[in-house]
Amino acid sequence: MNAAIVAVILGVLFIEVHSLEDTDVAESDPSKRQPSRCEVCKYLATELMLRLDETGRNKEVIETGHGLEKKKRFKYNTAELRLIEALQEPHICNKILEYNVHAEREGSLRYSKGMSETMQTLHGLKNKGVKVELGIPEELWDTPSAEVTIMQRHCFTVAEELEETIEDWYFHHQDEPLMKYLCEDRFLVGYNADCLNETFVPRENDEDEDKPKKKKSKKNKNESRKGDNGDVDQQKAKKNKIKENKTEL
Repeated sequence: MNAAIVAVILGVLFIEVHSLEDTDVAESDPSKRQPSRCEVCKYLATELMLRLDETGRNKEVIETGHGLEKKKRFKYNTAELRLIEALQEPHICNKILEYNVHAEREGSLRYSKGMSETMQTLHGLKNKGVKVELGIPEELWDTPSAEVTIMQRHCFTVAEELEETIEDWYFHHQDEPLMKYLCEDRFLVGYNADCLNETFVPRENDEDEDKPKKKKSKKNKNESRKGDNGDVDQQKAKKNKIKENKTEL
């Protein structure tokens, strides 16, 4: 019985890892796209660094030892406790559920926090009274997609596989970027690591919309009015001259 259970568990793990290695699906069929090995590692490293940055400013000194034992003091920001809390409280992979699929973006940039352009448009139409049918209840519109939940599941697997590597970086190699140490130099050796270099650049239209529009100064408005009045006066003067010439004839 125990052997059967072990076999099932090993089979599940094999399927999990195998599916992660084969997730680079052709862009021609985006409906079947799943997060790649590179993307899973990228966002695991991203979220872990963000959480460590949040606690890195803590200057607290922790004291251990009970009774007559010799007490030890060490800084929280280099303590094992900090790493455990960053990874497990709550689990770092739960942060993946904060991501949404931005289908209008390419590569790993399709995964990002915040509402996608498509959902913004749909919410906008609904707010204007337009009937929008997505085939799911409205309360589920903003829940994590199947693609994101798959990435979270892969994240749990990768985090467990790389636990010792993460610890080694934390205690001995924090002078190196985590993403390079964890993903590029180890987990992605022999695999496509291009996604690690992909960064989001806003489109020019988006930048223009964000810029405040310049208002015409009163001075410019007055000058334009003066110019208009001057043109009108010149036209009147020409008409009067023509009338005078006709009268003389």
